[in-house]
Amino acid sequence: MATKPGERRLQILQTLAEMLEQPKNERVTTAALAARLDVSEAALYRHFASKAQMFEGLIEFIESTVFTLINKIATDTPEGVAQAQQIVGVLLGFAEKNPGMTRVLTGDALVNEDERLQVRMNQFYERIEAALRQALRIAQAAGQWPGDPTAEANVLTAFVVGRWLLFGKSGFKRLPQDNWETQRRFLFS
Repeated sequence: MATKPGERRLQILQTLAEMLEQPKNERVTTAALAARLDVSEAALYRHFASKAQMFEGLIEFIESTVFTLINKIATDTPEGVAQAQQIVGVLLGFAEKNPGMTRVLTGDALVNEDERLQVRMNQFYERIEAALRQALRIAQAAGQWPGDPTAEANVLTAFVVGRWLLFGKSGFKRLPQDNWETQRRFLFS
């Protein structure tokens, strides 16, 4: 049975994400990916020009999903502190629901891959930090945040990335949202 246009491409990305969910930090090769899909490596390259392009597809999914949620929070939640809390919660929850993507978020899956992939992830972190900074500025303008939005958005971003790293390094056992309510009170008091 023939696949619809784009279905095979999506199947390749889903399989790549599943392979990244394996707790061992083994490098995913196109040969292993092709074997998992029961296709030739050449078949992979009919859909993607390179393995880097496959990872870019995963990064595009991450960016699209995360920033759609962040934009919805910014639109639906007028209070800045609540926005920042929800953004952090969404970032932790996204990683927890997508362990394979967590290895992309932390850069573990991008080691020995094209340098531009890590550059793109660094831009992703900057966009997250900018969203948190904006939320804290809104809170500050309303008299609800006495601190420095720039410095504290950086701390919140570091907290999120740290939780992602612990999740990945624990073989996906230390869930990013574990103790989130207690940590939330600490971070936002």
